Amino acid sequence: MTTLVLLPGMDGTGIAFRPFLAALDPALKVVVVSYPPDRALGYDALLAVARQALPADDDVVVLGESFSGPIAIALAAEGLPRLRGLVLCATFARNPRPRAAVLGRIMAHVPMPLTALPGLSRVLLGRFDSPALRRLLAESLASVSPAVMRFRARAVMAVDMSDRLRAVTVPTLYLRGREDRVVPAAAALWVQAQAPHTSMAPFDGPHGLLQSLPFETAGVIEAFVAGC
Repeated sequence: MTTLVLLPGMDGTGIAFRPFLAALDPALKVVVVSYPPDRALGYDALLAVARQALPADDDVVVLGESFSGPIAIALAAEGLPRLRGLVLCATFARNPRPRAAVLGRIMAHVPMPLTALPGLSRVLLGRFDSPALRRLLAESLASVSPAVMRFRARAVMAVDMSDRLRAVTVPTLYLRGREDRVVPAAAALWVQAQAPHTSMAPFDGPHGLLQSLPFETAGVIEAFVAGC
C-alpha cells in the first residue's frame, strides 16, 4: 500500500489540509505531519520531524506544500527505498523572492499576529477567499507562536535545496497556481530546470491550491500516486 504523506505550510499545523483531505478517496492512506508550534526549528530540524513521521512499512509519496517544499525535496533526495514519488505544491527549492530578503530581517523585530493581518486570506486565496476558508486560516495560525512564524519566514529567505533537488530521481509532480501571489512562476521553472523529469500541473487558482480547489487537486494527486 502507498501512503500519501502531507507536509504542511508555514503554520505547520496541517489544519489547512482539511478541505483537501475531505476530497481525497477514503481508500487512500494519508499521514499528516505537524511541526512543533512553539519551537523555532529550522529546515534541518523539521526534516528530522518529517522523516520520523514516515510510515515504516508502506511505500510513500511525499507532498510538500508551500513552506514544506524544501523539506519534501530533502526527503526525496535521501533515496529512501520506500519513497516512490514527490509532489510539490505552490512551493520552491530556494528563496522564491530573493529581492524581498530584507523582509526576513524586518520580521525579526516586528510583532506578527498573523491571525489579525488584514488581507492575508485574500493574498493566499485570491478570488477563492471565503468566510469558511478564512476561519480555517485563522484556526491554523492561532496555535502557532508568532516568534516561530517569524523564524520560519527567515528560514525561507535563506533556504536553497537546489543541490538536493538535482539528486531526486523519483517521479515528481509540481502543482502551480496561475493566480499565486506568493510563490512566482519562476520558482516552478527553477524546480523543473533542476529536475527535468518534473511534471507540471497548472491550475487556475491561488497559492492555497489544496484549500481552494480540493477536488481538482485531489484527482490529479490520486492519479499520480497510483502511477508511482
